[in-house]
Amino acid sequence: MSSRIQNAALRDRIMSADDAAALIQSSSTVGMSGFTGSGYPKSVPLALARRIEAEHAAGNPFRVKVWTGASTGPELDGALAKADGIEFRLPYNSDPIAREKINAGEMNYFDMHLSQVAPMAWQGFLGPLDTAVIEISGITPDKTLIPSSSIGNNKTWLDQAKQIILEVNSWQSEALDGMHDIYYGTALPPNRKPIPLVRPDDRIGSSHFKVDPDKIVAIVETDAPDRNLPFAEPDDVATAIAGHLLEFFAHEVKVGRLPPSLLPLQSGVGNVTNAVLAGLMDAPFDNMTAFTEVIQDGMLDLLEAGKLRMASATAFSLSPDAAERFNRDASHFTSKLILRPQEISNHPELVRRLGCIAMNGLIEADIYGNVNSTHVMGSRIQNGIGGSGDFARNAYVSIFMTPSTAKGGKISAIVPQAAHVDHISQDVQVIVTEQGLADLRVSARNNVQTRSSPIVRTRSIARCCRTITTGPAAHPLASTRRTFSAKPSPGTSAMSKQAPCCRRTAKASCPAGFYGMRGVPDQSSFTGSVPAARTL
Repeated sequence: MSSRIQNAALRDRIMSADDAAALIQSSSTVGMSGFTGSGYPKSVPLALARRIEAEHAAGNPFRVKVWTGASTGPELDGALAKADGIEFRLPYNSDPIAREKINAGEMNYFDMHLSQVAPMAWQGFLGPLDTAVIEISGITPDKTLIPSSSIGNNKTWLDQAKQIILEVNSWQSEALDGMHDIYYGTALPPNRKPIPLVRPDDRIGSSHFKVDPDKIVAIVETDAPDRNLPFAEPDDVATAIAGHLLEFFAHEVKVGRLPPSLLPLQSGVGNVTNAVLAGLMDAPFDNMTAFTEVIQDGMLDLLEAGKLRMASATAFSLSPDAAERFNRDASHFTSKLILRPQEISNHPELVRRLGCIAMNGLIEADIYGNVNSTHVMGSRIQNGIGGSGDFARNAYVSIFMTPSTAKGGKISAIVPQAAHVDHISQDVQVIVTEQGLADLRVSARNNVQTRSSPIVRTRSIARCCRTITTGPAAHPLASTRRTFSAKPSPGTSAMSKQAPCCRRTAKASCPAGFYGMRGVPDQSSFTGSVPAARTL
């Protein structure tokens, strides 16, 4: 395996994961690689967890502060959280054990916009970084580092850390070499300059990490897969959401607000967004591009089919089958994929300049258009805001998608008032459920601007995204049961026969008496009740 380490001097620093973990001190800050379960270290964190458990058994306190790019895997967050070894965590977590400790107040957690992590580290707000533990796929003869399946904040961790531990993972394809673009032109105010990227396929940096070799104190060889979770096959709900959104894209192209190839796509992680990507396979859009955080199965399929010309991201988030396929055929994608640091992939300047179409999920949205992406019942963190805020506020079109209910229809995702707000209504332009699509943008009709007031937004959301249920548990926004088609009938245009506020084939009126004075929902006119508990 040492053939991946092409510099002879650095081969002398190869050691076991246990020996490498012994170099990490209690109460220190450790910056680790990893983004959406890709490219995170898998051996050293496990060894560190074993060491922490041994110290605790001996009665000695031992915890560390952990910074990453985003979520990692069970060998990192899961193992360290189980060992009660994480004192502080940023900027994003999806591990269930760590989540329980965060919500129990046993682990400090800083949920933050992903684009802001590296700048805040450079500004010194986060404090000193003692150790960087970074997975790479190889080391070149000139001591530069070949990144693996995610970039995340690795550049910043390597630059800022006092000491560096490397995991060289031979599971990662050697064809990753050349797929990365590491930009070294960022700076702090007042010395910042515009980022010279004007198209998603522009390359503005180096394909390898630059590093001070004297800071490398350990190299651990590994051969372990990323945390690759399968995507569910699109069900009727996901397919309906995708159908509404694809119809919306077709309408925007028809009226000239989008080009025939659309604009660069950004897609959050999940089954619904992956279903939208799958739907694009048969949609009348070609030569598309993506400027996003992660490459999912759907994007890989679009690249192989030639529908997607190229994709720029910071990491992969693939199912096991797709990961195996990518590793086998990685050389085929070298000219079509670019992985960048997350401070570039999520940079507001670039999202605004490129005019990205942002598509993200949510926990709940309220009838005013506010979106909760992070907290259940307003106080229990689920995962984090991730990069959704980076894209939502700066996108050309900001779209949030969700099934209208969860827990078998017992919980509504569309509520009278969000229990917690991550994205204010001004940052939310489109909300889609299987029931329909609410377009919340201001529109000029007969020289009069509409859809800018809260009452008009509530009507749009109530018409198009409400939960359609009946019986004692009916949602407050429910009135009559209606059937909507995800796709228009052959030879008809659903867009030409719709209410101005929504994109669906039938027009539904708001429940009588629902709206009270000044656009505030009249609670007394609700039919049914909102479930007291909305836990997911």
